[in-house]
Amino acid sequence: MKKSLGAATLAQPTPTWAVGSYDTDGKPNAMIAAWGGICSSQPPCLTVSVRPGRHTFAGIMHHKAFTVSVCPQWLVAEADYLGIVSGRKTDKFAATGLTPVRSELVDAPYIDEFPLVIECALIHTYELGAHTMMVGEIKDVKCDHDKLLEDKHPDLTKVLPLIYAPGAGTYHGVGPALAKGFSAGKKFMK
Repeated sequence: MKKSLGAATLAQPTPTWAVGSYDTDGKPNAMIAAWGGICSSQPPCLTVSVRPGRHTFAGIMHHKAFTVSVCPQWLVAEADYLGIVSGRKTDKFAATGLTPVRSELVDAPYIDEFPLVIECALIHTYELGAHTMMVGEIKDVKCDHDKLLEDKHPDLTKVLPLIYAPGAGTYHGVGPALAKGFSAGKKFMK
């Protein structure tokens, strides 16, 4: 029997994404967001949700751009740090030793040490309550060459994205592939 947990943000898992932006003074910043995901295939878009009081919010609104650097499992402490301090008071890049890289396509930085990066132009915002959902049109995806599958797709087993478990507040990794998409379910087709 299932137990009701009420209306809560307990979807499992959520990403551990470093949302990169320049602040209103042009200083690179990154914060961790777990509220996000792909929202459109054409045009390719993703969402991140940010509280309006966060330092990152003003930077994204000012520059109309952000990046998503997918946090790898081996940088869990650095990723967690990006989520527990404010860029308003701290230079997170100096503190962690991570390297901000200026995007060539959008007015935002990404994190060089993170193997998978998505560069986005802000195209919509939706105020939803505590958070504002920001829709970014994906202008480019960059991946470390040694983390590619068949030289054209990020390899999940090499990128090793860090995932987050809301409620428990714990970070996790990904496991081996279980089945091929759009294939495993064919056994139920007549």
